Order: sequence, then C-alpha cells, then structure tokens
Amino acid sequence: MIARQLITDEILPLKTSDTGSEALNLMDEYKVSHLPIVNNEDFLGIVSEQDVYNLNHSDEPLGNHKLSLEHPFVNEHQHIYDVLKIVDELGLTVIPVLDDHNKYLGCFTLKGLLNFMAGLYSIDNPGGVIVLEISDSDYSLTEIANIVESNDAKILSTFLTNHKDSTRLEVVIKINKIELGAILQTFDRYGYIVKASFGEDEDQEDMRERYDSLMNYLNI
Repeated sequence: MIARQLITDEILPLKTSDTGSEALNLMDEYKVSHLPIVNNEDFLGIVSEQDVYNLNHSDEPLGNHKLSLEHPFVNEHQHIYDVLKIVDELGLTVIPVLDDHNKYLGCFTLKGLLNFMAGLYSIDNPGGVIVLEISDSDYSLTEIANIVESNDAKILSTFLTNHKDSTRLEVVIKINKIELGAILQTFDRYGYIVKASFGEDEDQEDMRERYDSLMNYLNI
C-alpha cells in the first residue's frame, strides 16, 4: 500500500479565491482541522483552523492575506509505514499527496488512515490476540508462525514494540481462532513469556468498541 492509494475524493482543496469563512465551513463539513490550499495543481501549503481564526477579515479571499503556511506532504509512492511516521510527527488531520514533480494529486484524512490500519491489523476479523515478550536476539517470526500453525490456526496480523533502553520486544499477534488454550500451552513449552492473551468474544467486541470510540472522537 502506497500513499496514492489512500487518496480520497471526498476532500476538496481550498483555492486562493476561497474566503476564510468558506474554509471554516469546509473544515466543519469534512470534520478536519486542516485543509490543503492549491493553485491549479501547485500545492501552496496547509491552512489550519487557527490560521483562519487569526485573520482580521474572514470574509475576504485567502489570497488577500499573508498566510504562514506549512508545507507538509507525502510523495505518492511512499509506503504506508513511512506515511504513518510522518503523520505521527506532524499531527495533521489531512495529509496532502504530491507526485514526483511536486504537483498536488489529492489528500487523505487521519480518519481514513486509521480505517485502513484497522483493516491492516484485522480488527474486524474474529479471532484472539496473544502478546509475547521476547529477547530481540531470540525473535523468530518463522518459529512463532510454526507454533500457531501447528495448532491449526493462522496469524492474521502481527507487530512489534521495542522498549527503550531494553533488549526485550513485545510481539502482538492476531490469530484467526478465539480458543487459544492449546496455542498458549505450546508457547509455554517452547519457553515463551505470554504477557497477555485475549480470546473471548467480549474481548473482540471491546476492541471494536474502542476503535469505534476513537472514530467518534475524530468526528467531533
């Protein structure tokens, strides 16, 4: 998945002829706090709610004002993991996408990115979650997958968390089974530390509710 595939048709950029009031109305309609401003295909920068509130005359075109525009963007070919890093660093609700000639192609929202990540990590798929603690020198995804598959299950998604100033890793795996007893026993036989496991239906529902709550928050 690359940035170009995340572009949404639902968010239209601002033009220099748009007024501050029109910009605020669009932000409210799109449920975002930022919007790109373009001149034809030329990306001029990002306008925030605060930028508009700072204008003395919000009924005048944005082009009449000297705006302190930020120029954050991602290239159309950047991988989703690079995009996530940039979004985390910048704290934007809308992310512009430019082509190799720095021409504006479109944008995507933070909510759209989170929806994609929910699919990537199989949040909607039924199954259990196991959290392992492993020394980084002992980490082997092949061995972990073999343990899971030896119990007639499959890994739906996995990700790692590094602890600062530590050689320990947390490995979170989503499995396509809710009954985890046999898998947990096998991990124990292989000497793995299981920090947590979530295998009941209510835990899956709780994960879904937490994600929905985040989406509702972003819609405020």
